[in-house]
Amino acid sequence: MSPFYKLFLDQEDYPRGQKPFEDAEVPRAYHVYVIALNPRVLQRKAFRRRNPGHRPGLPCVYVGSSVRPPDERFDQHKHDYRANRFAREYGEHLMPEVFEQYNPIPSRAEAEELEEYLAERLRAKGWAVWQG
Repeated sequence: MSPFYKLFLDQEDYPRGQKPFEDAEVPRAYHVYVIALNPRVLQRKAFRRRNPGHRPGLPCVYVGSSVRPPDERFDQHKHDYRANRFAREYGEHLMPEVFEQYNPIPSRAEAEELEEYLAERLRAKGWAVWQG
């Protein structure tokens, strides 16, 4: 039987404990992403407190990582699905010029490490950064 048809079988059609495609090796790719935030985010006390070294005129951004592609994850933030409050309220657009050279990333641990590194690097340059 073709694997395609396995999608339409009911659970009782499988031997006890077996699930469709459980033996399939599907490599997971992770991504880091940077969302440009409206500068009005600086009116929020928590955001200002986390960015005492922000230089006026430099961007305000949210840095995150996900198993979802950056454009899909941005849409999730804007539609309040597992959203960071600053990305949801002040997110304007993705900044692929800042993150695309790092993607895809082979593991979640590496993606989270890169997310932290990228946030620290941008903050050191004077950007206002919220990391999620």
